[in-house]
Amino acid sequence: MHHDRITMGRRGLLAGGTTLLAALPAGPALSNWAPPRQVRLVVPFTPGGGADTTARLLAPVFSGVLGQPAVVENRAGGGGTIGAQEVARAAPDGTTLLVDAANQAVAPFIFRNLAFDYHTAFTPISRVTVYPLILIVKPESPFRTLDALLGRAKAQPGRLSYSSSGNAISNHIATALLASRAQVELTHAPYRGGGPALQAVLAGDVDFGFATVASAAALVQEGRLRALAVSTASRVSSLPDVPTVAEQGFPGYDQAEWNGVYGPAGLPAPAVERIHAACLTALADPVVQQRLTALGAIGLGTDPAQFADFLRKERAAMEVLVREAKITAD
Repeated sequence: MHHDRITMGRRGLLAGGTTLLAALPAGPALSNWAPPRQVRLVVPFTPGGGADTTARLLAPVFSGVLGQPAVVENRAGGGGTIGAQEVARAAPDGTTLLVDAANQAVAPFIFRNLAFDYHTAFTPISRVTVYPLILIVKPESPFRTLDALLGRAKAQPGRLSYSSSGNAISNHIATALLASRAQVELTHAPYRGGGPALQAVLAGDVDFGFATVASAAALVQEGRLRALAVSTASRVSSLPDVPTVAEQGFPGYDQAEWNGVYGPAGLPAPAVERIHAACLTALADPVVQQRLTALGAIGLGTDPAQFADFLRKERAAMEVLVREAKITAD
């Protein structure tokens, strides 16, 4: 998939866990814009996921940088559309922001008749975090390499099954993309969340699945799971011997759970600039960096123009994948 350009090499970025963003943008002084009241960071999912974790890491730093309290509000439901709609309808004054996941790129093509348009309803501010995924199997699995797994899938179409956190969620998308690239047919078993999806692999209810590094790396290190591939363009530091999907015959494959910060459409440039600066300040905070490293996550902090370009390219790719893989919302 298409990803933002970042200043340090991708391999160095992943090996270090987070991007060191100690300095704010050089050049003219930042705007002195400040929100008129408390800032709401709306997360369109339940607590505990990547978007929620990201928002809760950002909120305390936002409070200091923006000069107003910043609070996280979970508005789950509708596959992320309920919380997104709340922000889409909000006044563009910087007091209501959206911290959303990779479904921002998929949702426009699987949800119909929404009261807002994902393409035009938001002001992209920054893609802030990436959570790499690893493809996992049970230790007793006959598959010791990705090539072996895909070879079986090609020989027996539809026989191999995989778990996901739900339809159109990042690990479903990652597997659908792999199946499309490998030209194999797999059977999808969606679960209600990452925990049950991971347990399905552990229990042998499915043949494999993608899971976040945060949830599965320790199980791999303990020998309770075997990792066959990493979903991002470079390997992860906690599992340095696990090759990427791209290394194993699929150049350019780069898919993960990612999270970004958005405002409503029409958010003034001074507000965008200041909120982006708050994102950079949060990602440079040692406490935030420690937490992201512990989660196997990457801090990005891309600027608004980079983020808008990334979204445009990612949505174009997801539109094709959703159509070809027949991905639906339920």
